[in-house]
Amino acid sequence: MAKSVADQLVEMLVNAGIKRIYAVTGDSLNNVNDAVRREGSIEWIHVRHEEAGAYAAGAEAQLNGIACCAGSSGPGHVHLINGLYDANRSEAPVIAIASTVASFEFGTEYFQETNTFKLFDDCSVYNQIATTPKQMPRMLQSAIQSAIHKKGVAVLGLPGDLTGQDAEEIATATQVFKSTAVVTPSPDDLHQLAGILAKYNKITIFCGIGAADAHDEVVELSKRINATVGYSFRAKMDIQYDNPNEVGMTGLLGLPAAFHSMNESDLLLLLGTDFPYTMFMPPDCKIVQVDTKPERIGRRAKVDWGLHGSIKDTLQALLPLVKQKKDDTFLKAQLKVYDEVKKKMQTYVDDPGKKELIHPEFVTSIIDELAKDDAIFTVDTGMSCVWGARYIQATGKRKMLGSFNHGSMANAMPQAIGAALACPGRQVIALCGDGGLSMLLGDLATITQYKLPVKIVVFNNRSLGMVKLEMEVAGLPDWQTDMHNPDFAMVAQAMGIKGFTVTDPDNVKQALQEAFMYKGPALVNIMTDPNALAMPPKVEFEQVKGMALSMTKLVLNGRMDEVLDTVKANYKHLL
Repeated sequence: MAKSVADQLVEMLVNAGIKRIYAVTGDSLNNVNDAVRREGSIEWIHVRHEEAGAYAAGAEAQLNGIACCAGSSGPGHVHLINGLYDANRSEAPVIAIASTVASFEFGTEYFQETNTFKLFDDCSVYNQIATTPKQMPRMLQSAIQSAIHKKGVAVLGLPGDLTGQDAEEIATATQVFKSTAVVTPSPDDLHQLAGILAKYNKITIFCGIGAADAHDEVVELSKRINATVGYSFRAKMDIQYDNPNEVGMTGLLGLPAAFHSMNESDLLLLLGTDFPYTMFMPPDCKIVQVDTKPERIGRRAKVDWGLHGSIKDTLQALLPLVKQKKDDTFLKAQLKVYDEVKKKMQTYVDDPGKKELIHPEFVTSIIDELAKDDAIFTVDTGMSCVWGARYIQATGKRKMLGSFNHGSMANAMPQAIGAALACPGRQVIALCGDGGLSMLLGDLATITQYKLPVKIVVFNNRSLGMVKLEMEVAGLPDWQTDMHNPDFAMVAQAMGIKGFTVTDPDNVKQALQEAFMYKGPALVNIMTDPNALAMPPKVEFEQVKGMALSMTKLVLNGRMDEVLDTVKANYKHLL
């Protein structure tokens, strides 16, 4: 029997290291589905919604280096787009198979016909469509190479009629090349950087995900120049642990210590970060930025010196040029500030709240305490992100995934699916908002179908918490942010997942312990305080004024109880 194009596609995916395809099968994908069945060494993961499949593939790619998802004609591959946007912005190497209508129907407005070039152009590093047997393997090889080396989503459009045709041999390569290069600034640039570091005594190092593999080098440099170390949310799990000079995160989810340190510095060293919030960057200090993508340098801050290099390679080449500094006055002062911040954070943990109004800070601290040292966490965008950022601590083995750049709702649960499949044997904990979980609720069935021991913690504050905060700081009364939720524990049980509902803070630890010890999937629905509002470390006067205006509008609408609860919560966070 001759090998088909679908067989060739699957064979190349297997050889590239793809372990599974996340998809909903149907019509134009059926030949690929059958080829997967017959090949036998690659899984077909039948998600309930293609968006969930794209999120799962993005999570797997971030953990294991490459992953694949697929969507059938029209609506099938259109559903992939949000998850692919997230994967592409997270620099996750994902192969997306956009199956489409028969090639002879192109341009006729045929049933379910779409223009895949236009659809995927803005969320991919490679985007082509194969229409002949000779094109497919060449394009797939290019797609895989692009996904790995450009770090993003590679889309291959695949007409349904093509997959059933006989495969043809090609004269170019079909294997994948994963070689890496050492990238450092020039010797002159390195000597100049060493001179700059020697010149200043008040230095903060701020690390992004690009510094993830350079933990030891970052710590050594910080010790040598007596610098503090801050980090982005994406970099937290890789930079925070065993780091005596760390001062936490800054930004919308961060803490005052890193913000304070950066603004007290004479020199800020940005390492592998594309941190987006310019308002958190200090306006008056000198800034050096090092990045593997030099086109990014200076687009987020007023940079004085920019260097092209990978962080690990650059610091390894730089350290022999850097001498030990003696003056640690700045470092000690900033670490003292950080100690005070951590004490205030603990006060939130020490107050567990009351029935139906359990404090999410307390909940997250218990999750951190009970979770394994190598747990993988996924966090929904919104308030769940805040609590994960502030209360889940790094160990050097833990990972945390979220929609950190795209900022989409509903990412945590499907990312947990990908994480559980990518790393069998590791504990996977999804920190879900009630709004996020509601969006892709059907894929709880995927967790059950594939017997994934995912633990889902729902921070059920009966509202879109982050949106509520955004409206209040803008001076608007929160409107249409309340949510009428189902009993998530009962929904979970109907799906075949062990469910718990917690309304009393005294029962939080026991419920989480039982869920984490349970061998299968479990969901813990915790009724948290909707007025636990997390303020960023940089509180502008306009934000405070906005909150006051919002409260006034609530009073005029007869909602005084909400005003009192919100004022109490916000005074606590502003202390």
